[in-house]
Amino acid sequence: MRMTLDEVIRMRVSEVLMKGASFVVQFGIKADMLTIVSLISAFLSGLFIYMKILWIGAIFLALSSLSDAMDGAIARYTKCESRKGDFLDHVVDRYADVFILCGIIFGGYVPSWIGIVTITGVLLTSYIGTQAQAVMFERLYKGIMGRSDRLVVLLIGILLNIIHPQPIMGLYILGWTIAIVGIASHITAIQRFYLVWKTLE
Repeated sequence: MRMTLDEVIRMRVSEVLMKGASFVVQFGIKADMLTIVSLISAFLSGLFIYMKILWIGAIFLALSSLSDAMDGAIARYTKCESRKGDFLDHVVDRYADVFILCGIIFGGYVPSWIGIVTITGVLLTSYIGTQAQAVMFERLYKGIMGRSDRLVVLLIGILLNIIHPQPIMGLYILGWTIAIVGIASHITAIQRFYLVWKTLE
């Protein structure tokens, strides 16, 4: 099974993030601060997408993604990793996912039933990945679409929708993007469930 972008980022971008962390901590910025920035940025992204100001929504989505990547790097750089911080990060990530997806759904870019299917897939994917840690003592990131994959696909979808704002075959490009994310998320959830199930045999 291929690695998700989450895993690739962890392997290839770790050094870059650590250099960024070494710069950012000079200003007294802590990991939890960036976690909250990520949450606020995700909320604003969803809000502006809902208001159909997509380019600002895209900026805040990118800021949320960057903050989410940097908070863990700062925690590792300052050797302040903790279960409390990890818990906060995962809770914030789920709220951030919902804020962004709800902005797209309530903004009218996709039928509500597709949005509900997608949100369900996204939350199940994340839940199974973290639940694997409870039963196998190892967090699971594998599957065709992890969180970083999802954020990149959503950002591309927003940018393409800005370029071509008219519907294609009854759906906006952002609507098709949500549908793709939904399908890929459910496939990922099934893949992760299967891997955990086989491991526990």
